[in-house]
Amino acid sequence: MASTTTYAPSREDFAALLDESYGSNEAFEGSVIKGRVVAIEKDIAVVDLGLKTEGRVALKEFQGPGREGMLKVGDEVEVYLERIENALGEAVISRDKARREESWVKLEKAFEKQEKVEGIIFNQVKGGFTVDLDGAVAFLPRSQVDIRPIRDVTPLMQGPQPFQILKMDRRRGNIVVSRRTVLEESRAEQRHEIVANLEEGQVIDGMVKNITDYGAFVDLGGIDGLLHVTDIAWRRVNHPTEVLTIGQTVRVKIIKINHETHRISLGMKQLLEDPWQGIEAKYPINARFQGRVTNITDYGAFVELEPGIEGLIHVSEMSWTKKNVHPGKIVATSQEVDVQVLEVDPVKRRISLGLKQTLTNPWEAFASKYPVGSEVEGEVKNKTEFGLFVGLDGDVDGMVHLSDLDWNKPGEQVIEEYKKGDIVKAKVLDVDIEKERISLGIKQLTPDPFAAKTPDAAGAKPGEDAAAELKKGAVVTCEILEVKEGGLEVKIAGTDFTAFIKRSELARDRADQRTERFAVGEKVDARVTIFDRRARKVSVSIKALEVAEEKEAIAQYGSADSGASLGDILGAALKAREEAPKKGGKDQADE
Repeated sequence: MASTTTYAPSREDFAALLDESYGSNEAFEGSVIKGRVVAIEKDIAVVDLGLKTEGRVALKEFQGPGREGMLKVGDEVEVYLERIENALGEAVISRDKARREESWVKLEKAFEKQEKVEGIIFNQVKGGFTVDLDGAVAFLPRSQVDIRPIRDVTPLMQGPQPFQILKMDRRRGNIVVSRRTVLEESRAEQRHEIVANLEEGQVIDGMVKNITDYGAFVDLGGIDGLLHVTDIAWRRVNHPTEVLTIGQTVRVKIIKINHETHRISLGMKQLLEDPWQGIEAKYPINARFQGRVTNITDYGAFVELEPGIEGLIHVSEMSWTKKNVHPGKIVATSQEVDVQVLEVDPVKRRISLGLKQTLTNPWEAFASKYPVGSEVEGEVKNKTEFGLFVGLDGDVDGMVHLSDLDWNKPGEQVIEEYKKGDIVKAKVLDVDIEKERISLGIKQLTPDPFAAKTPDAAGAKPGEDAAAELKKGAVVTCEILEVKEGGLEVKIAGTDFTAFIKRSELARDRADQRTERFAVGEKVDARVTIFDRRARKVSVSIKALEVAEEKEAIAQYGSADSGASLGDILGAALKAREEAPKKGGKDQADE
């Protein structure tokens, strides 16, 4: 009887059979493969992958921004195979991942070649927007949406737009794109083409696109030119809005073109006649005109003489007397003023004007009214280390130098006697109209006590002026003004001279050289020891007088050889002095 053998396959045999059936399909996992739609069930598409298995994909994965979502049985599609079989025995597939994989491959190639890509802005996120690049999602920063900031991006969404990839990181799945770069490149090409067709000196019409403080941007048909505020009109234009409005059509002249930066400078006033032509003949030096103040600065005021012609009144030419005052306190904007032409520079297009020249020169008026030698009165406006400033008629100031305050006392000492606001009298010593200076003197109101006088020059008889008879050795009577520890301050009677008698000069004897012996108001006789007109110095001494009288007494009434004492001699001298007036009186009575 023939025996029969039963074969029981092992686990290894089963694995081999599986490998034989599915081994060739393992390579498809994790990659994009093609399949065919075999059925559509509600919102699911059933796709046959040709691997003895089918997969299911949601219909929404076939839809997206800018893509039609109509899918029908029989359509061939590409899907991403994640696993060949899941717990339900179906393949796990994804259309989104398939599109993303395909897109990344294309985008990497475009990034390497710096090529533009197309995408759709479909959502707004923090800091920018998300863009669908045919499956791959990229980030579009807000600053990269357009050349200029735009408030509403809605018109740009849900429609294809060109982008430039700025950065890619596949490991992190990050893509950053820019629409602005594409627009700038396109604009640069257009600008280059437009600029190539323009030339300096060409007159062209444009539309005012934007206005700033310094000028206006004019659209020349695809490229903007700058119309600077100084080139709008020949006259002063403080702000472009005085002449222009946004949307206004203007005719301009191309002044300059920079072909490298594509910057174009425009001008409107260049289309008008230049008012500076023949300016010197129109505004001769020293001629006077009326104008309108258009602008005031720290250094002066601008005056419009005619449209397009302005001159500057420098602050130094605004007033004869107001030197440190802001121009705005002398004139006001829009004020009509009379001015005099001081200088014309047609090359630099400058006219220097003077306001004070149209007014009376107060220095000339003062010199005419108060010639040198005249007496004036005024208020002390200021005290300085070199003298007093006195306010005079015509809103001018005169200066009294320290050396012209007093004949005898130092100026530094005398000036302390004056204070601001005092009314003083002075004599005009000099008037310098060109330098605008008036020199005054207070001490000149009284004669110079040291001046040598003659009867003719002084208009006095000999002997009438005690000061004129002063000389070294003369005996004078002095009035005590002040008693000090070191001596006496005295005034020589009949003069304006004051002198200081030192303690050592108060008496011949040391015991009598005491200041307490004297009192203010008391009169004493003294001898002039120094009288120097050039040095303006006078000194007197009581001691010198006593010594001189002693010598005179000895000479007249005795000598050292006579044996008489000094007391006897002085007694005889005093007796003779006392008897002399009596004898003179008796003789007069006998007569």
